Amino acid sequence: MILQAQVLRFLKHFQRTVGLLVIGFMCGQMAFVPQASAQVAAAQNQVVKQKADDAVTPLLDTLKTLVGIESGSRDLEGLAQLGDVIAAELKSLGMQVEIIPTKAPETHPQLKGAELGSIVYGRKTGTGKKKVLLIAHRDTVYTKGMGAKQPFRIEGDRAYGLGISDDKSGVALILHTVRLLNEIGFKDYEELAVAINGDEEIGSPGSSQFFIEKGGVYDAVLSFEGGGYEKNIVRLATSSIAIVEMKVEGKASHAGARPEAGRNAIYELSHQILKTRNFGDPALGLKINWTVIQGGGTRNVIPASASAIADVRSLFNKDMDKMEANLNAAITEKLIPDTKINLSFYRSRPAFEATPASRVIAARAVDIFKEIGQPLEVATVATGGGTDAAFAGLKPKGGVLESFGLRGYGAHSNDDEYVFIDSIAPRLYLSTRMVMDIGSGQVQW
Repeated sequence: MILQAQVLRFLKHFQRTVGLLVIGFMCGQMAFVPQASAQVAAAQNQVVKQKADDAVTPLLDTLKTLVGIESGSRDLEGLAQLGDVIAAELKSLGMQVEIIPTKAPETHPQLKGAELGSIVYGRKTGTGKKKVLLIAHRDTVYTKGMGAKQPFRIEGDRAYGLGISDDKSGVALILHTVRLLNEIGFKDYEELAVAINGDEEIGSPGSSQFFIEKGGVYDAVLSFEGGGYEKNIVRLATSSIAIVEMKVEGKASHAGARPEAGRNAIYELSHQILKTRNFGDPALGLKINWTVIQGGGTRNVIPASASAIADVRSLFNKDMDKMEANLNAAITEKLIPDTKINLSFYRSRPAFEATPASRVIAARAVDIFKEIGQPLEVATVATGGGTDAAFAGLKPKGGVLESFGLRGYGAHSNDDEYVFIDSIAPRLYLSTRMVMDIGSGQVQW
């Protein structure tokens, strides 16, 4: 009843404003127009705020459904099931929906052509000026069966569950943003689209080209990764990520009788790892960490092969070339003669580097949060994480902005991942208003 009364007041206010506009035209006093337009906008924004407040419980119900379906990056069955749930919801909201299959490229050092989670892609056309794409991912880092250890639950102002922060809350926010826009009858965008992929946690090897392509089609791409912990943020920067694989081929021999006749691949690999472990530049966020190692197989045999994988991060895409060149130069100097070293450098994810359009969108987000009396910080330096915003921002038509999700904590944690319930209404208000302002052409760059 309260919301209904507010809507009626808005309509009456709108009628009164139209009357002022007519009088202004008749009398030649156009000073009425800006004031009247501002009043209409303020009344509409109040309706959006009330609907965002009312959506907290329904959004929590959506989160319970999403978290209840396990969807690890390699759990194709769970990813398909969750994808169907999301697709059905988007269809019920009037979107045309495609399920786009994906697979890893054959050149991927670990996945090598494997089938991956699909992309759920929904679209609807409107009457406005700009195309807006909302993106999030439904896959998690967890293996099947772990959900029983951390089911969805609410404790105080926190909602817990595997993948709830990263990134099922982002999916829920997108669904309820589209729903809220439907409820107020807002169609003042050229196109509103949603893309939910299922391979983000493994570097988006199957969906990356899709996001690069769509970044060049849509005027704005809003990505719904987590929106901070202690304070609300949006991001203008994420890190570039690469996967390095080093393989050493040596020679086997008896470890007791003739070790000198062998060529110990583990020794050579260890030498290379220790030599390169400090490659990089902290000022540029350029760093390498060797994280996986394999070698040998039999206790009394000098190992003929060994391999290792490293994770590389950088703030800027160009610095990855520097790291690759330094690693290739390093392996030319060996500890053990007659060993062979092969090094592959796979660029998993580019850095998200801000454009002027992205900065304009970020500034509008800050202004929108001020409308509800809350501060919003714009993070301009990456902290090591990489997201799909980087692919969308590689060759963008317009602006890309990251971290429209809920405030939360514990991403990738087995037993302590949660979101703050009191961030739901403000974040839903923000995402809805961003679509309205961008889609209608109010945000110019």
